[in-house]
Amino acid sequence: MTELSTARPDRMISVREVFGIDTDLRVPAFSEGEDHVPEVDSAYRFNPDVTLALLAGFSRDRRVMVQGLHGTGKSTHIEQVAARLNWPCVRVNLDGHISRLDLVGKDAVVLRDGQQVTEFQEGIVPWALQRPVALIFDEYDAGRPDVMFVIQRILERDGKLTLMDQNRVISPHPCFRLFATANTVGLGNLSGLYHGAQRLNHAQIDRWNIVAALNYLPRNEEIAIVQARVPQFADAAGRALIDSMVAVAELTRKGFAAGDLSTLMSPRTVITWAENVEIFRDPALAFRLSFVNKCDEAERAIVAEYFQRCFDRELEESHQLATHQE
Repeated sequence: MTELSTARPDRMISVREVFGIDTDLRVPAFSEGEDHVPEVDSAYRFNPDVTLALLAGFSRDRRVMVQGLHGTGKSTHIEQVAARLNWPCVRVNLDGHISRLDLVGKDAVVLRDGQQVTEFQEGIVPWALQRPVALIFDEYDAGRPDVMFVIQRILERDGKLTLMDQNRVISPHPCFRLFATANTVGLGNLSGLYHGAQRLNHAQIDRWNIVAALNYLPRNEEIAIVQARVPQFADAAGRALIDSMVAVAELTRKGFAAGDLSTLMSPRTVITWAENVEIFRDPALAFRLSFVNKCDEAERAIVAEYFQRCFDRELEESHQLATHQE
């Protein structure tokens, strides 16, 4: 890609051929990538409904929010769609430290011809707004109220950004796209599982054109991903082992949803566990080093019980449960 600000999608690709979804839909894409285009992960499995929602965002300029529990791969899903379209992509995590000035820009002292001068430095929002960039706001429901009202200005289809200090109005690039990921849909921390999640202004939620829900993959697909990432377990014995590992992960997710656990195993953690099994040659030791030691000490006995149910083998932490019950 030559100059990013002047680039445009220059070809149409088949959704059936690229994403394996049974549809005649074709979407615009770039022939050439550039530094902001994510790397293609060939092992990634797309959720068809979420993929179509995201493709509508790219092709029809719809504002798309992806909601789901942590570890479901919301941001990765958007990145992998962008990767196959060669669409530049930038992620911003709306944690509590991101301020309005970080997004919009602020005056900064710079050296100009050997002299210190004060000049305005654009933030990530005006930078992305002027380019064919897919801007992703991660942890959207954790953003501070002053930050959220900056975003609200650009949520409109033709939303222009006014830099008040600069007396300047920025019109969005025709290929600028906006996405967000969130654990809740602006409902706040109702379940107590997501500390820091804010209850969002309904007028702002109303401006998102599409809200897609992403859950964990079916077991067989998750097993296939782990086998693709750790090819040493690609045989029948390896599949049986990974099947048990994914079964443990599913139990932690159910325990998390029920409020029994404060930590769950994401597909990323299962892959890490499989990689560590390859190193230590012991699923129990690898499990402890990959996941158990991340859990609250009071919850480790529950996790050990999950392991025992799937592997028919006790962990040391199981004895903690027995001692506690005595």
